[in-house]
Amino acid sequence: MTMKRVLIIDDDARNIFALRATLRAKSFDCMACSSAQEALDLLKTNEVVDAILIDMMMPEMDGYEAIPRIKNLPNRSDTPIFSVTAQAMVGDREKCLRAGATDYIAKPVDVDRLMQLLSQI
Repeated sequence: MTMKRVLIIDDDARNIFALRATLRAKSFDCMACSSAQEALDLLKTNEVVDAILIDMMMPEMDGYEAIPRIKNLPNRSDTPIFSVTAQAMVGDREKCLRAGATDYIAKPVDVDRLMQLLSQI
C-alpha cells in the first residue's frame, strides 16, 4: 500500500509542525507550504498530492481565494481539499464548502475527525 501524501498549507510553522507530526504518526507522507501562492506553484507541477489541508486565514491569499484557484488547475480538480479554520463560527462550514472545500475541520484539530476525513482519500 502506498503512503497517501497530504499537502499542508498554513502560514504558521507551529500548525504545520503539529499537523505533520500527527499525520506522520498515522503513516501519511506530508509536504508543507507556508503560503497559498507557494502551494499553487507546487500544485501546477505533477507532484503527487492525495489531499490538501488549507488554513483559511492567511495573509496575501486566504483559503477562500486559494481553494477555487486550486480547483481550477486541470490536474487538481478532483483533489480533496479540507479547510482548517480557527474561526469555527456558525456559517463557516458553509462558507468553506461554497469556496470549494471538500469538508472542513476546526482548530484545534480533532485527530479522530481528521483521520475520518482522510480515510476517504
